[in-house]
Amino acid sequence: MALTISSPGTISLIPDEDVSVGAGEVLLQLNYVGFCGSDLSTFLGKNPLVKYPVIPGHEISAVIHAVGADVPSHLLPGTPCTVHPYTSCGKCTACQKGKTNACQFNQTLGVQRDGAMRGFIAVPWQKVILAPGLNAQELAMVEPLSVGYHAVSRGQVSEKDTVLIIGLGMIGVGVLFGVLSRGAKAIVVDQDQRKLDQALQWGASEAYLSANVKDVSPDVIIEAVGSPVTYRNAIDWAPFGGRVVYIGYALPEVAFETRWFVQKELDIKGSRNALAEDFEAVVNYLRAGSFDLQPLISKIIQPEDAAQTIQEWIKSPGDIYRILVQWNGRLS
Repeated sequence: MALTISSPGTISLIPDEDVSVGAGEVLLQLNYVGFCGSDLSTFLGKNPLVKYPVIPGHEISAVIHAVGADVPSHLLPGTPCTVHPYTSCGKCTACQKGKTNACQFNQTLGVQRDGAMRGFIAVPWQKVILAPGLNAQELAMVEPLSVGYHAVSRGQVSEKDTVLIIGLGMIGVGVLFGVLSRGAKAIVVDQDQRKLDQALQWGASEAYLSANVKDVSPDVIIEAVGSPVTYRNAIDWAPFGGRVVYIGYALPEVAFETRWFVQKELDIKGSRNALAEDFEAVVNYLRAGSFDLQPLISKIIQPEDAAQTIQEWIKSPGDIYRILVQWNGRLS
């Protein structure tokens, strides 16, 4: 079976086609797949990149089931893994500069092409990431944490920096972990006091409700919400000579007082997806046991529960970090 979003507001289980493994491919048996914010946007019809119908899912915990011809010998059946879920053409200007995460023609699993909410999936062997020492649930959270870590890399964060993080969804938590893993100081901002309290337990130095931010002095601001308000807040709160990194998509147009771009001489950067080295960094700090991931698992469900769960998610989006769908290689 496979979980499919056939059109906005319609999600259902359908019979899945048999998945074969070709030359240069690895056949994966899915254990857990994370439901993420982009999947919710797809269900709500708010994801401008998606093509319907689509099988969602790109946050993957799997086991290698079989390998095709021309696959390196270290990729053995029975080995746990996760997946780098993006494509890169190798020819566009971003790819030519080594920024394969920002490929002009990228197709992410579960967005522009069918994803991993199914029993088995075949992927090119180069996309398989081995992460010995991580359990099956941790593997499903490597990708979203890597997206946050990539933003930290974009901000050139070092141990000397203080970083203000706007938004403590799953990606914002990935930013927090990335900042702390580099030895920098983290200040967090959110509308949910529970998330702020949890961030302090993880190691944030200061935590503020959005309306109470004042007298902070960060070196870097990383925006992980994607709203016009937070986009402008990032510029307003940025120090003179500071750095601003945007991860969230603000779908409405945003009006800026652009004089601050110049007067503060800001470095303003976007951050998209993640590179292989970001995945490696996340795997390393998770393997070291640097952070407790259990608070991030909001719910574990079976595929049959997806429709009901997504409706509950819509009613209380702030209560969810990550929903994991358990597959265990199910074919029916």
